[in-house]
Amino acid sequence: MKKDLHPSNYRLVVFKDMSNDYSFITKSCIDTRETIKWEDGNEYPLVKLEISHTSHPFYTGKMKLVDTAGRIDKFRTRYNKN
Repeated sequence: MKKDLHPSNYRLVVFKDMSNDYSFITKSCIDTRETIKWEDGNEYPLVKLEISHTSHPFYTGKMKLVDTAGRIDKFRTRYNKN
């Protein structure tokens, strides 16, 4: 195998769907600021998702309102640099 192929911060990360509180753990190198205590008692980095396979209409077969704010308003509030 080639040396130094994978990033050095490749580790277990918890992804949490905020619309229905579904969480899953997988390996990732994404940078996070928050952590969460997992079912095994260990603490892992946390990534909050707006939608996952448990809440997406394609996988669930039904339309579901995820948020009440419009996409543009939500974008402006998230990336507002005031």
